Amino acid sequence: MFGLGPTELVMIIAAALLIFGPSRLPKVGRQIGEAVRSFRGIQDSTTQVKKKVQKDFEDMILGPPENN
Repeated sequence: MFGLGPTELVMIIAAALLIFGPSRLPKVGRQIGEAVRSFRGIQDSTTQVKKKVQKDFEDMILGPPENN
């Protein structure tokens, strides 16, 4: 996962526990999860817009697709 081994993951978790404390860690994890979900949603939306714009340009240049 992301090129991290088990030792690195343990170090990151230990650092997070020291910085945020065990009581705030679930809340921080939840907020990070929501941010990642939001980012993926935005990424999917921009991909859809890109595909639509590309198709519209192709239709303008090549003409609409012919139905046989």
